Amino acid sequence: MLTILDAGHREGLAGEADLSIPSARVVRILEALMALHGRPAAFRVDNGPELTAEHVVEWCASQGMAIHDIPPGTPAQNASIERFNRRYRTEVLDASLFESIAEVRPLSEAWLTSDNHERPHESLGQVPPLTFLPRHQTAGQSPFGLAT
Repeated sequence: MLTILDAGHREGLAGEADLSIPSARVVRILEALMALHGRPAAFRVDNGPELTAEHVVEWCASQGMAIHDIPPGTPAQNASIERFNRRYRTEVLDASLFESIAEVRPLSEAWLTSDNHERPHESLGQVPPLTFLPRHQTAGQSPFGLAT
């Protein structure tokens, strides 16, 4: 699972479920997000191989974006994505038995939509991310937090 969160206002931007997500696919996902939301100044990433691969690092450099690595064993440095991933695991992955990745995808999309539009977030004054600050007003202003 590759999850992408706008750390500025807690909007879940993507949740990609697959058996493997290579670095080239990460770049395609980021390009699609940039086309929709603008280019962030930086990405905060864990040390997953698909995020630290030379292909991703070179692509970010070519786009003029910094990569802020989270050192191994320090998940508190990326607490918002860790909490997001924990909720996703509990509410989607642990809540059902899946026979294929194809069964996970629609549930992931529905959960992400609900999280962005309905779930109040304490850090946002008890409103959902897209109620707090609609995405179209902040395109490219907040770094993405990436994790697998």
